[in-house]
Amino acid sequence: MIKHLKPAIMLFVLLSVLTGVIYPAVVTGLAQLLFPQQANGSLMTVSNGKTTGSSLIGQPFNNPGHFWGRPSATAPFPYNAGASSGSNLGPTNPALVDAVKARIQALKAVDPDNKAPVPVDLITASGSGLDPHISPAAADYQINRVAKTRNMKPEKLRALVDANTASRQWGLFGEPRVNILTLNLALDAIH
Repeated sequence: MIKHLKPAIMLFVLLSVLTGVIYPAVVTGLAQLLFPQQANGSLMTVSNGKTTGSSLIGQPFNNPGHFWGRPSATAPFPYNAGASSGSNLGPTNPALVDAVKARIQALKAVDPDNKAPVPVDLITASGSGLDPHISPAAADYQINRVAKTRNMKPEKLRALVDANTASRQWGLFGEPRVNILTLNLALDAIH
């Protein structure tokens, strides 16, 4: 029996060290060497060195003087990185229909002069509930509200949105997008 048990234990120990120590150490070392910003969470800081969040995780902005991101369906609070999830509500689910209607009403209540159609990414949560980006159309939709609240010219905000719009990955993949945290930090820095 020991004759058969000894190779099994040796293989268990060898694979545990290989997959539990050596491989993670190599991957972590390579990540720190090649992609240190991303490996450390893509943290964003302001001029005084204070960390304000991660560019990879959405942040809750609800002040009318800031741009708002996609709604979050995480629990027990919005943008909870420890509980990444979507609402899992299908398009015919009455709860989703009611939530979308309430979000549209809230957007129109805070900016009653805006008669443009509400972009879908301002009223529906992403699959993870943590998406830090909105479409340029969603940012444009909010320009007049932010301009009025901050007493700024809409043209200045439009230029700021354009400056903070990322294009497609390598010109091929995805869609143009605006990172809400980056945009709001740039907005706070100028005003």
